[in-house]
Amino acid sequence: MQKRSVVLTGFMGTGKSTVGRLLAAQLDYRFVDTDALIMVQNGRSVSTIFQEEGEAAFRAMETAVSLQLSQEVGLVIATGGRLMLDPANATLLSNAHIFCLTASVETILSRVDDDGKRPLLNVADPAQRIRHLLAEREAGYGRFPQIKTDHKTAAQISKEIHQCIFATSKTAPQKS
Repeated sequence: MQKRSVVLTGFMGTGKSTVGRLLAAQLDYRFVDTDALIMVQNGRSVSTIFQEEGEAAFRAMETAVSLQLSQEVGLVIATGGRLMLDPANATLLSNAHIFCLTASVETILSRVDDDGKRPLLNVADPAQRIRHLLAEREAGYGRFPQIKTDHKTAAQISKEIHQCIFATSKTAPQKS
């Protein structure tokens, strides 16, 4: 049986990478964080890419990574917050189980440390910026099954996703 990949999308700070690592270990899949992959392939941080080349160049890099990952199976992919909002990327990764992790503005702020690595939150009022971006992205994120992450551990969220995969596929994912 082919290992259908799992894509975790959603806003920054919703737990995609943390949950993704745990889910990958449970499924015996390989974990890939798209932002980390872009940084490795380009030898620069996301912030540096944004500063030196701009957001459009970074989005093109996301599409290239989406194409690359679409040709593999048995992955748990934690995407950057906007990656799956691009219709081309969503189409490329559409053969995977896709879940959108969600969280309140307060939870997101508590999870995202203020270390300058989040270019979209380098503003005077990060909470207002998050509210604005969530509203802007609501329809795009709404296309995917939603998993609320507020007040849950990574293990609880991973279990919930695992149960959704099992219910969708009618057979439990197989370890190889």
